Amino acid sequence: MPSMNMVQALNSAIDLMLSRDPDVLVFGQDVGYFGGVFRVTDGLQQKYGRRRVFDTPIAEGGIVGVAVGMAAYGLRPVAEIQFADYIYPATDQLISEAARLRYRSGSEFTAPITVRTPSGGGISGGQTHSQSPEAIFAHVCGLKTVIPSNPYDAKGMLISAIEDDDPVIFLEPKRLYNGPFDGYHDRPVTAWANHPLGEVPSDYYTVPLGRAAILREGSDLTIITYGTTVHVALTAAAESGVDAEVIDLRTLVPLDLDTIVTSVEKTGRCVALHEATRTCGFGAELAALVQESCFYKLQAPVVRVTGWDTPYPHALEWEYFPGPQRVIEAIRRVMEE
Repeated sequence: MPSMNMVQALNSAIDLMLSRDPDVLVFGQDVGYFGGVFRVTDGLQQKYGRRRVFDTPIAEGGIVGVAVGMAAYGLRPVAEIQFADYIYPATDQLISEAARLRYRSGSEFTAPITVRTPSGGGISGGQTHSQSPEAIFAHVCGLKTVIPSNPYDAKGMLISAIEDDDPVIFLEPKRLYNGPFDGYHDRPVTAWANHPLGEVPSDYYTVPLGRAAILREGSDLTIITYGTTVHVALTAAAESGVDAEVIDLRTLVPLDLDTIVTSVEKTGRCVALHEATRTCGFGAELAALVQESCFYKLQAPVVRVTGWDTPYPHALEWEYFPGPQRVIEAIRRVMEE
């Protein structure tokens, strides 16, 4: 089985879907001739032509609006927003049109749209290239929100997203594009070839949306996380000396609540971890769900570890980012309750 980084895995997924389904189209800023700013669509226009893979103007609302029209008439558009920070002009089309199309038409029309966008920090992108807007989309009925943490899941879930008949926001943690990440910006990063999650089949497969993965089993405490901070959680769990279970949600909506409840009822303690800002972040929803579902099993309050309530800083990026040390402190605080 070949080893791939996340860029290669995503490229493989899009390539496969373009070859399997003539209704799949790929478009966005610089995705064609240039192959995308992160090279995810590299070589696809040359292989499938400008009618299947094409560039668009810098108009995010127009990109998604075109995708809605295409989807309503039977196509399966895969639209790229170059950075998640610039997706906001498209939110009206996503929320008021794509997410509502099935409901308002009584299922006469669907919106099989996949909107790919790089998200999160860790690349010195500053406040306009580092945002994590997943909680906005998780709040919207009718949208599915997906965030992979490794190449295998990225390919399998992107294929599932493209085949899904509902609109999917597919957030790609740009810090993970080219290799794994343990949460420390000053430690050497091992190649994906030496990481078990980097093994990716070259042929077709799917990873179902709505199913979390337990990446580390434990009995003392549950860490719930997704995307980049999965690797932070794994590092913190290994270094904390606590037998912590780590859950990678993979999909925020639909959410695999059963896996969360089973884990927290076993451990009795829970930490919710994400990179996005704290207030109204997805960790707040996780804390509420755990409290509602596991109240009588909890031995301590649920603790959130998140980014700060401030624009993503450039000079102090690693003070903002919730790294392993902050997670370890949270683990110890919960264990002392």
